[in-house]
Amino acid sequence: MRKRGILNEQLSAALCRLGHTDTFAIGDSGLPVPDGVEVIDLAVVFGVPRFADVAQAILEEVVVEGAVLATETPDEITALVPADCTDRDTVDHEELKQRLEDCAFVVRTGETTPYANLIFRSGVPF
Repeated sequence: MRKRGILNEQLSAALCRLGHTDTFAIGDSGLPVPDGVEVIDLAVVFGVPRFADVAQAILEEVVVEGAVLATETPDEITALVPADCTDRDTVDHEELKQRLEDCAFVVRTGETTPYANLIFRSGVPF
């Protein structure tokens, strides 16, 4: 058994498949995911797990060079984008949903805060 890191098998495998410039999203419990995009559903009940907890766990394991957030995204969710991620694109919520089509996968949380959704672009550690 692993000592640390992501324990969910599907999420761990998806993170390992990420290459430079691949995108993935972390979303609230109501985010509509386009057909054909892998969904990693971590939601247990409304509110569990929280967006922040999932984002923090993932961001400890992945290099992020870019992020897409909606103008409607709450400040507490926007604050989770790593400080060294200087390439930020702010779009309206409808545009963010359209960009999900290009994501390798979407992680569904139990979050119930409206517009708690972010798209990340994978970077490299060198």
